[in-house]
Amino acid sequence: MENIAKAFVKAKRQFRPALKEKANPAFKGSRYADLGACIEAVDDAFLANGIVMYQETLPDDCGVTVETVLLHESGESIRSGRLHVPASKQDPQGYGSALTYARRYSLMAACGIAPEDDDGNAASRPPPVREIAPPPAPTQQPMPEEVVAEWLDDMKRTASVADLKTVFGSAWKAAGSVGDTAAKAQFKAAYDRHLATLEIAA
Repeated sequence: MENIAKAFVKAKRQFRPALKEKANPAFKGSRYADLGACIEAVDDAFLANGIVMYQETLPDDCGVTVETVLLHESGESIRSGRLHVPASKQDPQGYGSALTYARRYSLMAACGIAPEDDDGNAASRPPPVREIAPPPAPTQQPMPEEVVAEWLDDMKRTASVADLKTVFGSAWKAAGSVGDTAAKAQFKAAYDRHLATLEIAA
């Protein structure tokens, strides 16, 4: 490994940036470095230092498996390890996409280059925190005086505790629907007074 190790270090100093020239429509057109850009970033530097980079494909029933190999002119080689990528669809297009994806990631891992990748960023980025607006405050709208008076009269005319509770509940709900706290206070006071009267009469 002595010859290829020295050559690899020299080549790595000569790597060019993997340019992000492709737009990914799935992520609002954000840009990323495709397979061609990754190869261009390292290929000239490898060849200038006696290294050829190639990628082997291996049998795979549900996707593709790729291994990047760096072969030095001395006969020494470095293998990056196998990378399996499942095919999204079991058709030529699905396998072709998986192969391109696997080759790109295997090459980046073998050469130690890391251009920004929109798929990876999207997978690792936490979902945005959405601010939840507080519910609107109930509209403060006083009930008409004549309506309040009618509810008070209805409660006063009830002849039993059960009827009083029924009328009071309806009046309370009506006042609450418009946010009239003053009317609710009047209804509660009238309820308490008439309740006491009914209980004494009982």
